[in-house]
Amino acid sequence: MNFDLLDRERKEKILKSALSVRGRSLWSDARRRLFKNKAAVTGLIILSIILLFSLFGPLFLQYKFDQTNWDTIYQAPNLQNGHYFGTDGNGRDLLVRILYGGRLSLTIGVIATLVSVFIGVTYGTISGYLGGKIDIVMMRIVEILYAMPYLIFVIILMVVFGRNIYLLFIAIGAVEWLTMARIVRGQTISLKEKEFIETSKALGQSTFLIIVKHIIPNLAGPIIVYITLMVPAVIILESFLSFLGLGVQEPLTSWGVLISEGSRDMETAWWLLIFPGTFMVLTLASLNFIGDGLRDALDPKEY
Repeated sequence: MNFDLLDRERKEKILKSALSVRGRSLWSDARRRLFKNKAAVTGLIILSIILLFSLFGPLFLQYKFDQTNWDTIYQAPNLQNGHYFGTDGNGRDLLVRILYGGRLSLTIGVIATLVSVFIGVTYGTISGYLGGKIDIVMMRIVEILYAMPYLIFVIILMVVFGRNIYLLFIAIGAVEWLTMARIVRGQTISLKEKEFIETSKALGQSTFLIIVKHIIPNLAGPIIVYITLMVPAVIILESFLSFLGLGVQEPLTSWGVLISEGSRDMETAWWLLIFPGTFMVLTLASLNFIGDGLRDALDPKEY
């Protein structure tokens, strides 16, 4: 028996098996872990269904969201005449209004969250990276703003500048960035001591390039988790403002407006509160499940 040939064949097999093994990136591993989380997957499915219904559902229904019919006021859910979720005090179809309200509530949640993320990430990275007296002053400003009742601040903006739907996006986003700023600042302080940041400094890269090309990309995990957890908080805040009459105004509608209207008529028309409330609860629960799943999937301690 030729032992040299045997060793050579064994080495070739080992080399082939080593080459056949493909490495997994952090994101692919996180995706695999996310899809193993049953609660997160369930949340993704429910949220996708609600999004599809909100976007395309009204196209297949015979009523418009602002179409009134005085012959069908406060009509209970009825499959025969097409009012599957019943009608409101103006005879408008509740299902169509819920779907249109979902569009607006989710849009407000996403846009206001993106505004808060942009402000928070910018503020936090500058504060954490520059450090020293600049960091001290910037964090004292954050602490002062934390002490202020931000809900009153939003209400004041809406009263002074008028009940404008676009102002609502900015007003909510402008008061929800404080937590993001503190999270990003802490992560930035940790990252700026890493070897690759020191190498970038030695190569003469500017502070702006280091923050944009190295700091912020490495904060993608916490930022994504924050977005999924902040959207529900923004939707709840918008619903509360609409409940007070300071949010979305007629003829537009949102889940907050529908819940506000339903709470007034719940004794005589229970469906006006139950159906929009169910849609909102399912959406908020799904977003929270997704956020928890992303937090676990992107946790570096799990790798």
